[in-house]
Amino acid sequence: MKTALTSPAVLVFFPIGIPLSRTPRCTCIKISDRSINPRSLEKLEVIPASQSCPRVEIIATMKKNGEKRCLNPDSKTIKNLVKAISKERSKRSP
Repeated sequence: MKTALTSPAVLVFFPIGIPLSRTPRCTCIKISDRSINPRSLEKLEVIPASQSCPRVEIIATMKKNGEKRCLNPDSKTIKNLVKAISKERSKRSP
């Protein structure tokens, strides 16, 4: 019987959807400075800084194995890669 009474009490103190921690949560823990061949990319995500993560994150998904790599947004090579892909996409869209 005690178990049944404890569970609702826990729900009252920890409502669903409210984070328990106020510390920023970023997707990327390790950041790579390695350059990447654009042909080997399946997807490139640029996640802007937000309240949950104070830094810009760039996540590359590889075609071959679906591996996700976090890239250094301050790297000149990565900046050029993002520019080139953005330029290519803008040419494709009307």
